[in-house]
Amino acid sequence: MSESKSIDPRDALSHVEIRCYFVRHRNALLVRGDFGELYMDYYLHWMQHGIQLETECDVVLKESLAALTLHMASKPYDETAAWTINFVDPRMNVFVTGNNGEGSVTGRVWTHDLQAMHKGLFIAEAQKLTSGESRRSTVEIKRDGARPFDAAQDFYQQSEQRMARFFAYGPEDFVLITAQPDCDIEWLAELTEDDIRELDKKEELSLLETRKYVFDCGCSAERIISRFAGLQEADRKEIFGDDASIRINCPRCAAKIDVTREQFDRILDGPDNA
Repeated sequence: MSESKSIDPRDALSHVEIRCYFVRHRNALLVRGDFGELYMDYYLHWMQHGIQLETECDVVLKESLAALTLHMASKPYDETAAWTINFVDPRMNVFVTGNNGEGSVTGRVWTHDLQAMHKGLFIAEAQKLTSGESRRSTVEIKRDGARPFDAAQDFYQQSEQRMARFFAYGPEDFVLITAQPDCDIEWLAELTEDDIRELDKKEELSLLETRKYVFDCGCSAERIISRFAGLQEADRKEIFGDDASIRINCPRCAAKIDVTREQFDRILDGPDNA
């Protein structure tokens, strides 16, 4: 009898293929991907949880996910990253995160109960999966009315101390070019979207690698409730009140998950949270 193989739910997800090239003689890294398939699962996620994003939030979140994914593809395989971007106009906070070990990205947006801000902020966190080493940086978004690509470029310039340019090759096809040692900075600074569409004809590109990413948080009731480890009985009663169940929201992807008091207690009192 053949052994049954467990099925990974992520196998059913659509992926974005990210191609990384070295631009020879310019000393720059070019990263490109068409996010059309990934955005399909992005929209299915919101439909599944009954969430409807306003048009402006949808546009900003999708561009933030694209920027993070292209950034992740230029980083080591054992790295995770999370960006929190505070936009002033329109006022919204965007959170996007990715895991190179899993080849996944996810995110969400907040628009309610936000403090007024005069300057936008870009907060970047990264962690090595193998060593646990982490780093965090906060930079000010310099441009008024900045979009996610603008904010990410400011992050590269101020935090990573190098130039980065984002371009739209098509409606859902995006390109990131980052300066490497001895980069032709003048060439990079003057690139236009028209130049990008002709780049493979004018420059010598060497394919370095191809990576795949899916839109997937991997959240579950267990993962979310485990964050409450150590919660006392009085606090649990306050959370549930007279209700037999509550609805919790994933802080990473806004997924809505219904949880009973029995399930809540079982997870918190289990061996993993002892």
